[in-house]
Amino acid sequence: MTSPADIPANNHKRYFFEKFGITERLLERCLGEALSAGGDYADLYFESVTAVSLGVDEQIVKSASTGTSAGCGIRVISGERTGYAYTDNLNADRLLHAAKTAALIASGPAKAPVQGFTEAQTPDLYPVPLGGFDLDLAARLELILRADRAARAFDPRIVQVRASYSEELRRVLIAGSDGSFASDTQPLCRLNAFVIAKDGDNTTKGQAGAGGRAGLAQFVGSKSPENLAQEAARGAILQLGAVPAPAGEMEVVLGPGWPGILLHEAVGHGLEADFNRKGTSAFSGLIGRPVASPKVTVVDNGTIEGRRGSLNVDDEGSPTQETVLIENGILKGYLTDKLSARLMGTANTGSGRRESYHCVPMPRMTNTYMLAGEDDPEDIIRSVKRGLYAPNFGGGQVDITNGKFVFSASEAYLIEDGKITAPVRDATLIGNGPEALKHVSMVGYDLKLDEGIGTCGKDGQSVPVGVGMPTIKLDRMTVGGTGR
Repeated sequence: MTSPADIPANNHKRYFFEKFGITERLLERCLGEALSAGGDYADLYFESVTAVSLGVDEQIVKSASTGTSAGCGIRVISGERTGYAYTDNLNADRLLHAAKTAALIASGPAKAPVQGFTEAQTPDLYPVPLGGFDLDLAARLELILRADRAARAFDPRIVQVRASYSEELRRVLIAGSDGSFASDTQPLCRLNAFVIAKDGDNTTKGQAGAGGRAGLAQFVGSKSPENLAQEAARGAILQLGAVPAPAGEMEVVLGPGWPGILLHEAVGHGLEADFNRKGTSAFSGLIGRPVASPKVTVVDNGTIEGRRGSLNVDDEGSPTQETVLIENGILKGYLTDKLSARLMGTANTGSGRRESYHCVPMPRMTNTYMLAGEDDPEDIIRSVKRGLYAPNFGGGQVDITNGKFVFSASEAYLIEDGKITAPVRDATLIGNGPEALKHVSMVGYDLKLDEGIGTCGKDGQSVPVGVGMPTIKLDRMTVGGTGR
């Protein structure tokens, strides 16, 4: 067998053929077996992942792991039924057995098996590390130790620091019974810093992170561990002097970048086609109708170079694309995969994603953001008599069926007479996604994407995503807090 290091990382197809002995004839046999009990469509998703993660807590290495995994998921679609089986053994017998299992789950009207494949022409959105994946743990450990030292040096009130780094190289090969064929090699890395600050009885926390589709060399060249650590420490120290957040309905200004997570959760999930096909989304049946202010245009774009949510091909082998979801306030469409596109009679937007070969694909977001407007961000702040400015967010909860959300602001400030004043703590934003967007009255020209830390959960599956927005003003939103 050929070792992974001997196979060029950008030769995706050759990797699986040489490492695991996969052949086009075997792909045809597996797809034929998958359709042997009938079905409209079948596909094979081969995946091989090499990963490393390191964690430092109080300057002590508390966790370190490296590992590899490989397997294949086989799906058969018959009408609205899906049969799915997977195996972590890529020899021919196990693959054919998994194909037969998926076939029996989704049995239906027969379809002729595929003969021959047409390979998709895909872009090159991210550099693949030369030589594949090299497990130099010392270089990765030094990254997080640099972050640890920088956070501690920021202020003597920083009393605890945790830092972590994770990296993976994922190779995929997808073959479908419609003759489609695609392969890709997908790097991904992320560095996080978490700190705790203390002043008397007052204890606060701060965190920051960055990442993207890159290997260690590219990441170090574009992101500074020191800057991330200082940002985490700044947030914690800031909160030590924060006053209680006001409560009630008021004007709210969201800062650029990571606050786009509110858009992702409160609106983006509701625009995924499976929810709309089943009629369970607050946006079901609203295409062509106004769902936001005319100043709001929202896109999902999986083609931005190096971004965490970007992919050359989705997990069904379809090229990703830029999809306009809301244009000037009008709902234009949904995010679709092959199944939902076929059942809804719409185009496939290349949004089929899955966490691993264990999972069926479903419509998911990639990089979702609001386009820039024409307003000066300083004018937006100056227009607010009394309100809240929220440049950073923590966690939140959303009900897809009605669009209601609750989000916590990890960093927020009072706006008084057009000026940003005191930092506040424990601020939450409460609202309804479709309704909230109707109250957007100003949109800044300062569109910013997040630092590359987004992870999206849906039906038990997690995938990397990106978010973003410019500075925006909402004329009305409910703020939860304990102050006045």
